[in-house]
Amino acid sequence: MHDTEAETFVLKTEPEKYCDLLAAIGIEAKPKEIGTDDVEKGDYYSRYFSQTPRMVTNRGCLEPKNSNIDVIQIIQKG
Repeated sequence: MHDTEAETFVLKTEPEKYCDLLAAIGIEAKPKEIGTDDVEKGDYYSRYFSQTPRMVTNRGCLEPKNSNIDVIQIIQKG
């Protein structure tokens, strides 16, 4: 490591990373724990369309403040 680099690394979850990105553009959001919101309990895909993936991973949710949006769910297909 170089002398200018920090010696400690802060591990962040995906919702925390997205909250930091949103804060950079002036949008305040709060990360939620994975699996605690009702939106995460349903299916993420439909088997009726051929282009939808079979495997989708839930990465968590964000709760933006002062917005008409209640929850933002982060999912990963693959």
